[in-house]
Amino acid sequence: HQVKIRGLRIELGEIEARLLELPSVQEAVVLAQDGPSGKQLVGYVVPADSAQDESALRDSLREALKAGLPDYMVPAHLLLLGTLPVTPNGKLDRKALPQPDASQLQGEYIAPQSALEQQIAAIWADVLKLERVGLSDNFFELGGHSLLATSVIVRIQEQAGVAAELKELFEFPVLSEFCRQLEGKAPTVDTTQDQLAKSLALLDSLSTEELDALIS
Repeated sequence: HQVKIRGLRIELGEIEARLLELPSVQEAVVLAQDGPSGKQLVGYVVPADSAQDESALRDSLREALKAGLPDYMVPAHLLLLGTLPVTPNGKLDRKALPQPDASQLQGEYIAPQSALEQQIAAIWADVLKLERVGLSDNFFELGGHSLLATSVIVRIQEQAGVAAELKELFEFPVLSEFCRQLEGKAPTVDTTQDQLAKSLALLDSLSTEELDALIS
C-alpha cells in the first residue's frame, strides 16, 4: 500500500483510513493510477447516503482530508460509486474500477473573456491535457500538482509576459481568481534568453518536497 509519486512516499492505507473515519463514507479505496502527467492518486468512495449531492460531497471529503493530511496525499480525483467492484472470490476488482476523467470534474463552463483570461486558460488546458478550461475551474481539482503548477508559472512568464508567482496559483487556484490576481501586475522585463535561464534555474533549485510545501 505504499507508493512513490513525484519523489514522495505515500501510504495509501492512511488515506483510506481517513476517508473511512468520515460518517459520509461507507467504503473507500485509494489507488495510484496513471494520468496525463504521470502517477496520480485516485480515491473511489461509496457514500453512506446515495442521495447526497455529489459535488458537495466531493468538496466536503477533500476539505476533510486536507485538514488531516498534507496536500500531496489528497487524491487528485474522488470518484463516487454505488458499490466497489469485486472478483468472484470477493476481492477488490481493480481492473473494473473506472478511470478518472478530469473533464468530468469541471463545472458549468464559463468562457474566459479578457485576453489575459483566454491566454492563461489555454496554458492551463495544455498543461492539464484538457480540451478547455473555464473561469470556474480549479487547477488542483482538475489534477494539477506542484510540478505542473511550476510549468504553468514558467509559461505565463514567458508567453504572457506577466510576473506571476508560484504561491499565487496555490492561493488562487480558481481561474477567475487567479487571473484577477494577475491583472495590473507589472510585466516581466527580462529578455527571452534571460527569462528562460531563470525558469530553468527555478526548476533546478526547487525539490519536489519544497514545491509541495508551498501548498500548505
